[in-house]
Amino acid sequence: MRAVRLEAIGSIALREVEKPSPGPEDLLVRIEACGVCGTDRHLLHGEFPSKPPVTLGHEFCGIVEAVGDTVADIAVGDRVTGDPNISCGRCSHCRAGRVNLCSNLRAIGIHRDGGFADYVVMPQSQAFLLPAGLKPTHGAFCEPLACCLHGVDLAGIKPGASVVVLGGGVIGLLTVQLAKLAGAATIILSTRQASRRALAEELGATATVDPSAVDPIEAIAGKAGLVPGGVDVVLECAGVPDTVEQSMRLAKSGGTVVIVGVMPQGQKVAFEPFDVLFRELKVLGSFINPFTHRRAADLVASGAIEIDKLISRQVPLEEAPAVISNPAAPGEVKVLVVPGRS
Repeated sequence: MRAVRLEAIGSIALREVEKPSPGPEDLLVRIEACGVCGTDRHLLHGEFPSKPPVTLGHEFCGIVEAVGDTVADIAVGDRVTGDPNISCGRCSHCRAGRVNLCSNLRAIGIHRDGGFADYVVMPQSQAFLLPAGLKPTHGAFCEPLACCLHGVDLAGIKPGASVVVLGGGVIGLLTVQLAKLAGAATIILSTRQASRRALAEELGATATVDPSAVDPIEAIAGKAGLVPGGVDVVLECAGVPDTVEQSMRLAKSGGTVVIVGVMPQGQKVAFEPFDVLFRELKVLGSFINPFTHRRAADLVASGAIEIDKLISRQVPLEEAPAVISNPAAPGEVKVLVVPGRS
């Protein structure tokens, strides 16, 4: 079969590899669609811990082609989405129910072979059924949506709340929709790209800000801003130093900041601890998707989340290395890799 292999830091290529076979508790899944994530680019550049050589791709959906001897409740022909994050179930974090912090966490598409391939093998425990009639391209959004759900859970958005989302990529645009579903009355998205600002307003943002044209702190939280004094919740979804630093200045006293965006490992930002202390800000990190994948799959299946408008283009496996090796094109939200060969 074909697979997009991270062969070493800085080296990625499409290769012919042996088709895997499922173990007793595994599923063999024929990939229908797999999303390109910013983390894939971080992996290529050594900015996120991985274990090459490995097949990339952790946002996937597909059809079960074979099942292991002990698999129950999932059958050949079922459509499934995969939670890539496999916890050990034994460490102190797992025993405390914080599986995303597992000391032995291993992820499909990062530490073991993933979904930028014709087939992937995954444990049944990581599979979630999807409706037979669901578009495969929608199924590939379950993993990023699950990560956004965790961030929104941590934020504790209440009906009537004011929310700022920093970053207009797929994570930011999914988060805008979740904030709306949570009942936020004010949802402001900040991003430089005009097309993404327009899309955010279609998806539920009540206002948008161009940080390249105005000071976002003044425009949003200043005396003459959209929410003078700051907002209840800030969700940082861009993963860049500027927006991380802005996030704490946009929250009102007693507000909550959730860091959802992934910055390169080792990169640092400046902030004023006295400000965090004096205004009693709650600053949280949101890492992956503990126990949210089923909810994400149900949301996708329900049609409550707009997905088609987030898909910028679909490419075959042959084009995936080039897509991952280059920055996202201006205005691009999500690229899906569709193998298209059984």
